[in-house]
Amino acid sequence: MIHDSAIISPDAKIAADVEVGAFCFIGPDVEIGAGSRLHANVVIEKETSIGSDCEFFPFSAIGGKTQDLKYDGEPTRLVIGDRNTFRENTTVHRSTDKVIPTRIGDDNLFLAYAHVAHDCQIGNNIIFSNNGTVAGHVIVEDYAIISGLTAIHQFCRVGQHSITGGCSKIVQDIPPFMIVDGNPAGVRGINTTGLQRRGFTSEQIREVKNAYKALFLKKDLNLQEGLDKLADNTGLTALVRDFVKSSERGVTR
Repeated sequence: MIHDSAIISPDAKIAADVEVGAFCFIGPDVEIGAGSRLHANVVIEKETSIGSDCEFFPFSAIGGKTQDLKYDGEPTRLVIGDRNTFRENTTVHRSTDKVIPTRIGDDNLFLAYAHVAHDCQIGNNIIFSNNGTVAGHVIVEDYAIISGLTAIHQFCRVGQHSITGGCSKIVQDIPPFMIVDGNPAGVRGINTTGLQRRGFTSEQIREVKNAYKALFLKKDLNLQEGLDKLADNTGLTALVRDFVKSSERGVTR
């Protein structure tokens, strides 16, 4: 199960059925759960915990040192959940924060050249298309899709079930359930097809439309007036409203 050319630190903890391909490197304080597979030329650098049934394709570089210039060499960590796939040349870095690790949840797909920077918090069932890139401290919520060549600024938050258009420049938070696109990005509509595929009801989609009409359809209107109109709403309308109200960077409109 482990190729003779692989280099594995004696401090690494690897489940008995993990497959390690040719010329892989697994560094100290790395843990890899059952059923995971490393194809050839994969680097898992150090201080990284990986769950079960994860798959790493050639030249993916996982657990590398943060690129944050204020990092001073203290121990930091990367935590990856179960059933994640990392295609060729993906990069994921450890945190800068000594207490809170860079974290990736379960059932995510990272296509070729995707990048997750230091201190990011990535949820579950997310797709990063080719060259999808998130800078440090970005939060990506469940079922979001980061399309190809999308670049997301530090400290942004990507709402659940949202989708970006290819080559988008994201400098503010992306509201949940929305389609955003452009450079800089703007809200273009509701991710209706995605919501239908994931079992949202017609009533729930109407709730999202209420929020879209009040907050994003007419971009020349005052955002606070839209929030006031939605003050008494519940369900997914309220979820979008509360996301906007809690935003620290401001929201993409």
